[in-house]
Amino acid sequence: MFETLSEKLTNSLRKVRGQGRLTEENIGQTLNEVKMALLEADVNYRVVKAFLKSIKERSIGEEVQGSLSPGQQFIKIVNEELTEMMGGKNSSLSGPVNEPLVAMMVGLQGSGKTSSVGKLAKLCLKDGNRPYLIPADIYRPAAIDQLQVLADALGVSCYPSRKDQTPLEIVRNGLIEAEEENAGAVFIDTAGRLQIDREMMEELIQIKNSSNPHEILFVADAMTGQEAVNVAKGFNDELDFTGVILTKMDGDARGGAALSIRAITQKPIKFLGIGEKLDNIEEFHPERIASRILGMGDILTLIEKVENSFSEKEAYKLQKKLKSNNFTLEDFRDQLLSMRKMGSIKDMIGMLPGMGSSSLEDANIDEKKIIQIDAIISSMTIKERMNHKIMNGSRRLRVAKGSGTKVSEINKLLKQFVQMRKMMQKLSNVSNPSKAMKMVQSMMPN
Repeated sequence: MFETLSEKLTNSLRKVRGQGRLTEENIGQTLNEVKMALLEADVNYRVVKAFLKSIKERSIGEEVQGSLSPGQQFIKIVNEELTEMMGGKNSSLSGPVNEPLVAMMVGLQGSGKTSSVGKLAKLCLKDGNRPYLIPADIYRPAAIDQLQVLADALGVSCYPSRKDQTPLEIVRNGLIEAEEENAGAVFIDTAGRLQIDREMMEELIQIKNSSNPHEILFVADAMTGQEAVNVAKGFNDELDFTGVILTKMDGDARGGAALSIRAITQKPIKFLGIGEKLDNIEEFHPERIASRILGMGDILTLIEKVENSFSEKEAYKLQKKLKSNNFTLEDFRDQLLSMRKMGSIKDMIGMLPGMGSSSLEDANIDEKKIIQIDAIISSMTIKERMNHKIMNGSRRLRVAKGSGTKVSEINKLLKQFVQMRKMMQKLSNVSNPSKAMKMVQSMMPN
């Protein structure tokens, strides 16, 4: 996410970081590079122009605060303005206190509306709210079935829409059933088109007027870049939506849409879709994203991911095993699988301060190795997983055949497992990100 933009911006700002004095000349040179980085990331030109103007006005004659150098002060200004450009603060879903939240999803076909409904429903379940799903897209083949499958996977209710019903009829009946089921939140999945047209807008306006949603969420595919901004403006002019969900942020999105949509529509980005699984959604925190883009890390998001994947009880149990040197291959596999749930290992390490995209270029972390490790350890008996020391030649040969690997790979894993046990005991005391990175790399088979 934002890797290319982050790399170019950090390279531009690195030149001014150590400056003892800020002048119009060195500020101008740096801002020219920042401008090119933003334009190449597909940020709207008007947004870039306003952003650079604001930075320049604040930087010239700005008093240096505390122990910051002039260069550091400039970067602080860039960080603050970048945060402000993306909305300033987090804006979560909001509805009345004693009524169920009603949220209507809008956007073009293929933007990810239906999958976003499923992801938001799962977030509701985590918060203790019972969601109800209404599939109102009668045009796209299997759209109704797709939402029903997601509802079944989550164990939540979904209105049984039929294609002989009108979208307006589906929504009205769905809201009645949601009320009867005492739902805590209702998500309406509407139809999209390949492009904005009058017929689609009229239908959406009718649904809006009938359902009176507390939230109208515009779902945009971040891969479409600048076009997503134009589409967002069109939807906002017609529907006055309340927030944005940017999907496919795990792909090759350059980040321009995230930086432009809020500035153009003045509506907050509320969530980022970062993958296909129902867990792959993040609340949008402008200050964290700005920090991530500028290579300053995102510790708060990393902590939240860890807290969602590891309970305090599990962490204490693991700590106890490490201290007594009783950490087994079974524990190792469980920890790796838990880390996979958190997302890409490289992305997580990139959230550490000082570990931006440029620092991770040489990182030799092969995500596929985790699958191989799982296969190897799963091919062992429980006794072997609990005591790696009994792994003699014949056992290693059997495990290699069972996991579709070679004996040499079994030998390498066992050797690295022993080294890793020692490393994990030391890792909690490491504060240097680069050193931590090298230690994590050494835990993974090459």
